[in-house]
Amino acid sequence: MGAILAPLNSTMIAVALPGIVDDFGASFASATWLVTAYLVVMASVQPLAGKIGDGIGRRKLILGGLVLFLAVSTGAALAPSIWLLLAFRVGQALAISVVLSNSYAVLRQVVPASRRGRTFGIVEAATGLSAATGPLVGGLLITVADWRAIFFVNIPVVLLAIVLGWRSLPRDSRRGEWREFDYKGAVLLPASLVSIAVFFLLLARGGGPGQYVPVGIGAIALSALLLKLELAHSNPVIQPRLFKIRGFAAPSLGVGTSNLAMYSLLLVIPLLLTARRNYSPLEIGLILTSLTVGMALLSPIGGRMADRFGRRKPVVIGLSITAIATLLPAITGSSIGVVPLILGLGVIGLGLGLSTAGMRTSALESVASRDAGSVAGTYSTSRYFGSIVGSAMLAGLIGVNRSNTDGIDLVFIVVAAAAFTAVIAVLFMESRPEMQD
Repeated sequence: MGAILAPLNSTMIAVALPGIVDDFGASFASATWLVTAYLVVMASVQPLAGKIGDGIGRRKLILGGLVLFLAVSTGAALAPSIWLLLAFRVGQALAISVVLSNSYAVLRQVVPASRRGRTFGIVEAATGLSAATGPLVGGLLITVADWRAIFFVNIPVVLLAIVLGWRSLPRDSRRGEWREFDYKGAVLLPASLVSIAVFFLLLARGGGPGQYVPVGIGAIALSALLLKLELAHSNPVIQPRLFKIRGFAAPSLGVGTSNLAMYSLLLVIPLLLTARRNYSPLEIGLILTSLTVGMALLSPIGGRMADRFGRRKPVVIGLSITAIATLLPAITGSSIGVVPLILGLGVIGLGLGLSTAGMRTSALESVASRDAGSVAGTYSTSRYFGSIVGSAMLAGLIGVNRSNTDGIDLVFIVVAAAAFTAVIAVLFMESRPEMQD
């Protein structure tokens, strides 16, 4: 129940952005920071939250994160300005990051290796179903009420998750295992991600080198300093050494680039449909569901295939299907018909669903279960990094005018390039990584 909150709030916002822009009189580029900031915090906090959970216990952090998510979702629903809404979105990301990294670590801890693929497949199906229903639920809520309803709907979900978690989560057994805290890494990681997002936004916007070159230099400097400090720290927020492990590095790059493709599609399709004709939020939600429902349907199957045939095979097959399907919008661009668009999104979603469980299982098996929280967080950072780059590039390519069809054409090309990069990355996965128990 906790895990479905992240994709639900990621996909519902896609159909709400046009209404938020109109309500607050904001530009589309500024409104996309409601997406980008959410993703930056998700990517930054999950490694830290997972590491804290490894040290002091996961149950208390999951329950505390759910309580915080309840409070900030209520605040977002009542926000009187786009900047306060942005602040509450950051709070949402902070809270759910704590829940996610520790939830996956609990599963890694309690589920035997022979059933991990199918177990993560079930979880990915639940999150995929949440992502699938997000545009539909969001469109329905906006049609009946307005965009604020997409935040109110979180309240009953969170309350149920708190009750279930209190009754069923395993008791924490760790006491006093926390080591030196990496304060510098905790500050530098989000600073690096924000600078990278701003760089891609400025680069995609097509401004002169005087705009994006200084930001790019700053992003490189911050990232280099972060890497140096994390390699030297005994208890780093994010562990760069993990990327030396093949079973972790290949799926991490694969999930990052495939997520770049998926989030770019989720955000650009509402703009395309609104520019072409005045589609209602509900109609847009139904069309986006064709992408996310396939993910929900095939995630359990992909998980079972990962247990039976190895982690690599279903991932390569799934992402290859996705990459081939992205060629259709890349070739036709913004002139693509609605029916081909729906069919293409459906195939893309099926491929993504087939691949997700195998990638996550491989990454979490690359270390011992006692460190599963920090690894789950670092893997999620890779996943959300792709989303951050995608949303920032989208804002730059579309700009202030959200009916910019030339920008939409370029977004579709970026989506295809990211999807094929993901295929190349996962070719280096191991079929049966050495299990670390």
